[in-house]
Amino acid sequence: MVAHADDAEFGCSGTVAGWTRQGWQVVYVLCTDGSKGSDDTALTQEALVAIRRQEQLDAAQVLGLEDVAFLGHSDSFLMPSLELRRDIARAIRKYKPDVLICPNPNRDLDSGFYIGHPDHQAAGEAALSAAYPTARDRLTYPELLAEGLEPHKVREVWVMMGAERADHVVELSEEDMERSILALKAHTSQVSPESADRMREWKQQRGEKAGFNYAETYKRFRLA
Repeated sequence: MVAHADDAEFGCSGTVAGWTRQGWQVVYVLCTDGSKGSDDTALTQEALVAIRRQEQLDAAQVLGLEDVAFLGHSDSFLMPSLELRRDIARAIRKYKPDVLICPNPNRDLDSGFYIGHPDHQAAGEAALSAAYPTARDRLTYPELLAEGLEPHKVREVWVMMGAERADHVVELSEEDMERSILALKAHTSQVSPESADRMREWKQQRGEKAGFNYAETYKRFRLA
């Protein structure tokens, strides 16, 4: 569960590649429509939405995803609102995940080069609130019951986190890393070759700290 098209490719696509390789069913849920992420003055918001949607579908095909859900909230204006929490809870009840991956709800000021996107924090907070307690509480959002969506208990939540604060490390094989890179490169409106190289470097650095070639790191919560 992420804010934008390409967020999951940067943060957890190596893990996802490993899961799908092992036969797991994986679904992406995107909170925003991606309508703001371009400096191209010739692009309208409507055109950019269509481009980024297709890029995410192309990346999903590389990774072998089961489905991609687009919640359609406005890019750059995302708030951890009750509406967003309900929409994520709806997706949790529909897809019934055992493990939910989401962004860090807190702004990370340690890196010195990236101050974070407010949509990421909003998506992370709403996802955590949706996983517990909203998706599992029958009396919250009775309209979801009316839609035929029974409560669901997520067993684990993994928050995408830098290695310094993470407590769960996923080793990435060479094949998983390469599929992660290919999926990222599907986002041609957003990603330069330098961005792909930086992602490889980040995941290599995280791997080296755990004795692996490549890794992705998380804060892991066991809820059930």
